Amino acid sequence: MAISGEQDHLSTEILNRGIESSGPDAGSMTFSVRVRRRLPDFLNSVKLKYVKLGYHYLMNHGVYLATVPFLVLVFGAEIGSLSKEEMWRRIWDSAAGYDLATVVGFLALVVVTISVYFLSRPLPIYLLEFACYKPGDDLKVSKEDFVELARKSGKFDDESLEFQRRILESSGIGDETYVPKSIGSPENTGTMKEGRAEASTVIFGALDELFEKTHIRPKDIGILVVNCSIFNPTPSLSAMVINKYKMRGNILSFNLGGMGCSAGVIALDLARDMLQANPSNYAVVVSTEMVGYNWYPGKDKSMLIPNCYFRMGCSAVLLSNRRRDFHRANYKLEHIVRTHKGADDRSFRSIYQEEDGERFKGLKISRDIIEVAGDAIKTNITTLGPLVLPLSEQLLFFSTLAWKLLSGSKSPPTKPYIPDYKLAFEHFCMHAASKQALNELQKNLKLSDQNLEASRATLHRFGNTSSSSIWYELAYLEAKERIKRGDRVWQLAFGSGFKCNSIAWKAVRRIRRPERNPWLDSIDRYPQGDF
Repeated sequence: MAISGEQDHLSTEILNRGIESSGPDAGSMTFSVRVRRRLPDFLNSVKLKYVKLGYHYLMNHGVYLATVPFLVLVFGAEIGSLSKEEMWRRIWDSAAGYDLATVVGFLALVVVTISVYFLSRPLPIYLLEFACYKPGDDLKVSKEDFVELARKSGKFDDESLEFQRRILESSGIGDETYVPKSIGSPENTGTMKEGRAEASTVIFGALDELFEKTHIRPKDIGILVVNCSIFNPTPSLSAMVINKYKMRGNILSFNLGGMGCSAGVIALDLARDMLQANPSNYAVVVSTEMVGYNWYPGKDKSMLIPNCYFRMGCSAVLLSNRRRDFHRANYKLEHIVRTHKGADDRSFRSIYQEEDGERFKGLKISRDIIEVAGDAIKTNITTLGPLVLPLSEQLLFFSTLAWKLLSGSKSPPTKPYIPDYKLAFEHFCMHAASKQALNELQKNLKLSDQNLEASRATLHRFGNTSSSSIWYELAYLEAKERIKRGDRVWQLAFGSGFKCNSIAWKAVRRIRRPERNPWLDSIDRYPQGDF
């Protein structure tokens, strides 16, 4: 049974390796069989505690929805049974029994209660604008250019180069991604000088575009959050931004490091909390990763994989909690759901920065990464479901789960109902980690090709830009002019820790194609059939 269960998590792929050039099989076609782990069918095993957590969130905010309609119905039925004259007579008779001071005190109490209610409500968080950095054409590389740069650096043997070439061919990455020039140098790329140079290029490029699009002065920003997982110098990257733009002295600044590809959502969650505590403010969230600084020059295949996927990129997002900014906003923040699996040792070490046997530093990718990611995603979407799914989907999902629990082990195993997240969201921005990860997400969530078009296009055009990838995907949807007023957008990111985080947005107006967008010169070429 254990062997059979293990086989359920494996998939096979036959690869044509071309014509053998030497040896006893010279001149013959050769093939190989690749065995891979795939995401577990994570919606087939749902833990009730995560469903309870989602419903707990829902009930905290849904009590008013349950009681207010009932009170209105009762009050309406009572008033509807009276004529206009009789209603005013009853009001007059009731008021005649009270003196003026009592009536004024009661009215004052009502006003104070209503005021406290509205003042205690969480401030709405609006996304006014965002920008994604697009590097210059001098940094653009094809897959062949990438391998050639690695060869010229003199840091890799033939086996390592061939491994990276094979990874690239099946990665889903196209021939127009961007890497820093330093990776082709025989010198060490993991220096502070190279890291600061790449950081200033991508971060300032994104922020310059953001300030230009919004006409907001840097001194007007009250909250700044910068996240970069690998490169964390002193002074911090957030201090570098403040110095560059001469921001005000009382700005609340934060620098998040070591939090992986899902750190962009964590940074936005932190900005939301700061905006709730500081009314009438702007917040900027910058998400990026340094490719050159994290370049691995060794021979460990599990540490060569990040070299093949990660590419240059950066996003800058402007948020506001000012109610008057509603008319200039593009989206309203609805929900953020965060999941952390760091208590599990296997999850904790699934993506791990360390030195190899030759003391070269890099990110080690575990063989369990797909299974670990599947478990984290399962937990996250199970918690998110009660917050976003329509009542019909929740009832179907909960009833099948309840039936499974009540029937126990005596009844034959039945597959639980898989909620249709297409009823909760019109648009999907799934972290463009790899082609295999997107394939498994599509299969398990039963998403269409169009639902994952933005993710696949981003992986193909820009590669895995780490925590900023979900913003390149949203930029793709805007460039296609697909987002209309009232549309709901789901951004899902996952990464080291292991963490999986979700954001739900609601468009407050129809989004026209922006004048500044990283997709403008290539949007008409997508979608492509070779995704």
